Amino acid sequence: MTIRPMSSGKGFEYLLKSVIVGDGDREMNSPLTRYYTESGNPPGTWVGTGLTSLGDGRSPALAEGDTVTEEHLARLLGEGIHPVTGERLGTRFPKLQPPRERIAARVAQLSPRLQGEQREQAVQRIREEELAKTPRTAVAGFDLTFSPPKSVSAIWGVANAGTQALIAKAHHAAMRDTITVLEQRVAVTRVGRGGVAQMPIVGVIATAFDHYDSRAADPQLHTHVVVSNKVQGIDGRWRTLDSRRLHKAAVALSETYNAFLTDHTARLLGVTWVPVDRGKDRNTGWEIAGVPATLLADFSRRTTGTRDGVEGIEQVKNRLIAEYVAEHGRQPSARTVARLRQQATLETRPAKVLHSLAELTAEWRERATLTLGEDATTWAQHLLDQGATEALLRADDLGLEQLDDLATVVLMEVANRRATWGRWNVHAETMRQLLGVRFATADDRTAVLDQIVSRVETESLRLTPTYDRAVPTHYIEGEGNRFQPVDQIAYSSQDIVDAEQRLLTHSKDETGPALRARLVVRHVSRKIRGVRLDPDQATAITRIARSGLTLDLLVGPAGSGKTTALRALHRAWTAAHGRDSVIGLAPSAAAAEVLGDSLGIRAENTAKFLYEHAKGRWNLHAGQLVLVDESSLAGTLALDRITAHAAEVGAKVVLIGDWAQLSAVETGGAFGMLVRHRHQVPELTDVRRFANEWEKTASLGLRHGDVRALDAYNEQGRLVEGDTDTMLDAIYGAWRTDREEGLRTLMIAGTGEMVAQLNERARADLIAAGRVEAEGVGLHDGTTAGVGDLVVTRLNDRRLTTGRAWVKNGDRWQVSHRYEDGSLAVRRLGKGDQPRGKALVLPAKYVREELELGYASTVHRAQGASVDTAHALVDPDLSSPTSLVTLDGAEDGLRVGGDLGLEGELLAVDLDGR
Repeated sequence: MTIRPMSSGKGFEYLLKSVIVGDGDREMNSPLTRYYTESGNPPGTWVGTGLTSLGDGRSPALAEGDTVTEEHLARLLGEGIHPVTGERLGTRFPKLQPPRERIAARVAQLSPRLQGEQREQAVQRIREEELAKTPRTAVAGFDLTFSPPKSVSAIWGVANAGTQALIAKAHHAAMRDTITVLEQRVAVTRVGRGGVAQMPIVGVIATAFDHYDSRAADPQLHTHVVVSNKVQGIDGRWRTLDSRRLHKAAVALSETYNAFLTDHTARLLGVTWVPVDRGKDRNTGWEIAGVPATLLADFSRRTTGTRDGVEGIEQVKNRLIAEYVAEHGRQPSARTVARLRQQATLETRPAKVLHSLAELTAEWRERATLTLGEDATTWAQHLLDQGATEALLRADDLGLEQLDDLATVVLMEVANRRATWGRWNVHAETMRQLLGVRFATADDRTAVLDQIVSRVETESLRLTPTYDRAVPTHYIEGEGNRFQPVDQIAYSSQDIVDAEQRLLTHSKDETGPALRARLVVRHVSRKIRGVRLDPDQATAITRIARSGLTLDLLVGPAGSGKTTALRALHRAWTAAHGRDSVIGLAPSAAAAEVLGDSLGIRAENTAKFLYEHAKGRWNLHAGQLVLVDESSLAGTLALDRITAHAAEVGAKVVLIGDWAQLSAVETGGAFGMLVRHRHQVPELTDVRRFANEWEKTASLGLRHGDVRALDAYNEQGRLVEGDTDTMLDAIYGAWRTDREEGLRTLMIAGTGEMVAQLNERARADLIAAGRVEAEGVGLHDGTTAGVGDLVVTRLNDRRLTTGRAWVKNGDRWQVSHRYEDGSLAVRRLGKGDQPRGKALVLPAKYVREELELGYASTVHRAQGASVDTAHALVDPDLSSPTSLVTLDGAEDGLRVGGDLGLEGELLAVDLDGR
């Protein structure tokens, strides 16, 4: 389940564009056969217990299952009024005044002393500012989109009508159960000044729209449930839904839907669910057993060729070229051709063509039959016939010992991911851990959930003080009260708190090694590779070298010259303590390799160092300097162990990074904590990477979460917005243009599915251009890699070596040869994405399980990517509470600004102006 805010006005119209115009009622659990032969999707229906609040006290104006009309949506979501009677439901949605009125109001406030040309300039400035403002609209509701895993949609798309009905019934049942959890545990409104207290509500008012397919006409059964922002409190007054709580609970609700779906499909269809590894740093997925990856991949492709009379990209490009010649009387240049092709890519994005379910099913069966090598409908029936019915458990079937074991695992997983957690984090992880168990009813699953959550919270360290004020009896609810609900209580682990305290102690310990002032001055004043240190660099390095702190810090944003400054520190330190007195560490092997190559020192990843140290093989010595790069990505417990060892032997640790950068995948946040507790941290303040002066200032604004920085990017034409499909087309068109002009570009997307789509499109074009072979070896995400393809290794393996270097997670390669057994010969990419060094053979098992195409990457995996230009496609919810992610350049990788207040939109940030 995903969540997307919906604005008032006409934000709901996309739901109606594909709806069949029909009459009559339809139950949500019907086989959808009423509209089987009609083009489009079934009409929406009303859902939610909050519908009773729309009645007159005797009978509801609308009942669950009633058909939603355009007039209903226009009133409820467009104006915030009663969908039938038009009566006010509390305060109307606020609207921005027309530009003329806003301009007049501001002009009237100008000082009377302002006359002549000065007044005209002020009025003109006001006019320009007001006309440039984007009209504001209120949040009318929230689009909760429920989508089952791809294997469910794949079977549903090719199965017979009876099986389709059962799958749809299971999907709707899981959706309803999840909405029940939302109404019982999440949905509230707020009362009092500043929303100081929560108020229970009658229920949510929502509409549900079933959709059959994706924009590419692949099978994708999903339901848009639009929850109205208008809710009635139990006191009878109309207010707005507490959206903060809804967003916090979104992941937990998504995992809840997944779990309920496995139960309903097991009961109705007898299918078995199996875990699917989605790769490093991602939660395990679950799919129906027996559905081949090749079918899932075939049903996840975006076609770009001619279909249903729609021109393909090449056809549109040729037409645009012909129009250019007719207008200008000459052939366009290579650059212009590239731009025209990018325009063609956007123009040929397939619209949401309306087909009947009968037409779609026929096509899906035909495609699947070719992929499977047998009749698709027969295959689906055999798959379901062979399914072994799993035992369905009741809540009391799990003993106390089993519940304790599950709670221990949940607590361990939550603590490994974050330094602090709350109710919804524990809820989500519990549902993940229970996905392998089938329950008889939704009540049984939620009863077990509650028991495990209670155990986890009891074993956690509570950070939020107990509410110590008198509370009216009717404001006390279960475990908490309306002033401090249970989901607002923060927890941590005693181990984490102890580790943080030790790090703070070491950061104040001045008994560590230090250099003499004269030695430091001599080395920071000399040129380094022809470059002299700037004042901020020299000052920062001098303070670190002279401080005597066991644990020191160096903070600097991307492009501030950290590497150059560290070269001076390395030179001074080795002059005093010897050639091998400086070692490097980093959270990832790739980052460690960059650090080692930049400074000419031995460098390793933190996990490897700690593993070898635990075995007694790698130990620090007195006087050594340990440089930990990308420290914001290092886990708190890892930093604690490294620093404790250094303090014990008399070594010094310097953490290098940026508090504004992405935090660790494991429990992190220690770097930012140390920065906040340190007075006058050694910091590099001047950004040196950008050629444009305005961009230096703007990039620092983004770093601090200053929304005004966006104005500068907008004025320079750097911001592009649109829905997911539009942005995928834009990012791909920009990538292709850059590649044709010989630039190095990496596409970045928010999910693995988006990445696979972009990679497949890139590969298809390269095959057409004759640069990549059409045949290849299947990879774990359903894509294919052959000779000429760029690929990325996703698992560290020191056994696979080219001599000096070994295979690391994030390394990029080009395939040079393909062997019959499925193994691939690859060569590492160097500058300009050109292969260098000798070839290395990746075994077939590694290729099959740990290799991906390298034209696009997810946001987190792109951390530290070495590229000259990048177009970042980012979902704001991805990195909450931050909202904007940018790829800032070569060695420093991804940078994250603070909360920029962006909701519900996808942004592409083009940092180099291309």
